[in-house]
Amino acid sequence: MFYTPQQGHGLPHNPFNAIVSPRPIGWISSRCSKGDNLAPYSFFNALAYVPMQVMFASNGEKDSVRAAREAGVFAANIVGEAALAAMSATSADLPQGTDEFVAAGVAKAECRTIDCPRVADAPATLECRVTEIMTLKGADNFLIMAEVTGVHLRDDCLVNGRFDVTRYAPVARLGYRDYTIVREVFEKKRPDDR
Repeated sequence: MFYTPQQGHGLPHNPFNAIVSPRPIGWISSRCSKGDNLAPYSFFNALAYVPMQVMFASNGEKDSVRAAREAGVFAANIVGEAALAAMSATSADLPQGTDEFVAAGVAKAECRTIDCPRVADAPATLECRVTEIMTLKGADNFLIMAEVTGVHLRDDCLVNGRFDVTRYAPVARLGYRDYTIVREVFEKKRPDDR
């Protein structure tokens, strides 16, 4: 099968999200004049090491985008298997100003380098200062880029000086309504490793 996006795929469901998978989930927490917000984004990833930078993209100017624009900060919380149900609950379309932490029963803590809440028991949280918000091609698509100003690592996820993903089993998004949980991890040396 071959198709061009302009002509359509003719399938009952769009395969694009299933093709680009698995995708890490950025559980984005933010604060603005309307209150605190927490929502998952599967268009999320790291951009650079020095300085550390991340991004998330939103299809629609949702509360997270508005808060990032207003406050200039957000926190990217990493989702482990234990938080799968709570993460899903925070994707609900709730009235603006609803605190998803409260609605989903997620424990909240304060960030240290920015005025923003974070998921208290997340395996890791990246405190982020917005560097750019871009309007992408299409109707209502936004890319939010940020520099990481602080990093929280849950102590039980540190093993022999490494952040060990097997300690929390990361949740990743596939296509449609499909997810995966990372359970198998292996090391593969590069040709230039010594």
